Amino acid sequence: MTSGIDPAANARTIARAVDEAAAGGAAMLFSPEMAGMLDRDRARGGPKIVPEADSPLLAAVREGAARAGLWVALGSLAIAREDGRWANRSFVIDGSGEIAARYDKMHMFDVSLASGESWRESAAYAAGEAVTVVGGTPVGKLGLAVCYDIRFPALFEELGRHSCDVIAIPAAFTVPTGKAHWHVLQRARAIEASAYVVAAAQVGEHEDGRRTYGHSLVVDPWGGVLLDMGGEAPGLAFAEIDLARIAEVRAQLPSLANKRPIPRS
Repeated sequence: MTSGIDPAANARTIARAVDEAAAGGAAMLFSPEMAGMLDRDRARGGPKIVPEADSPLLAAVREGAARAGLWVALGSLAIAREDGRWANRSFVIDGSGEIAARYDKMHMFDVSLASGESWRESAAYAAGEAVTVVGGTPVGKLGLAVCYDIRFPALFEELGRHSCDVIAIPAAFTVPTGKAHWHVLQRARAIEASAYVVAAAQVGEHEDGRRTYGHSLVVDPWGGVLLDMGGEAPGLAFAEIDLARIAEVRAQLPSLANKRPIPRS
């Protein structure tokens, strides 16, 4: 996606994608981080961030999923919490439109880049505190992470302990960090977990002035890139998840089974 500042327009984009994915034979659709709205102007965007129960976009995606009988991994939405802060929250919605799982992004993107870009996610967003894995999806056992989480191996070690079949890592990566690290980090996480990684990404020039790297990826458990959607334009693409491939890789290279605790000095 190239999400803009209008949640209603973004909702229409996701609704079209749900219908197109279902028509194309997909069992599950993955969207990027902040699929509902990307707006770096918090004074302008803040009033559009509402509690989960009041989100028209979430309601529309749930209705679309139920209509199409399609599971949706909704990369993340900005959600208003009861304590007045916001959450960067992922949702997994099943084929009947019910919310099967939620995950709040744990690691806040607080950085100052050499390009002059400065981001302080923690100024408005509260960090999540729970690892989330959901079973029974069309792609097996699904682990959830969001964007900057990818740089923190302990989270993925925990997802590995849960023997996830697929890990979703939706993102809105900046261009400088994307060029340097996007592909290598996604492949590393897939190899470490002996699992597929599905990384739906924001791409291109956004209404709020930012530019995102794109390159939505599907990586197999051996680290091979099955799908790379490039860095130019949004769209919909299809990839096949072969659950038998996971067992093959884990049999050939049983790193999860061989893992030992590291002694503390």
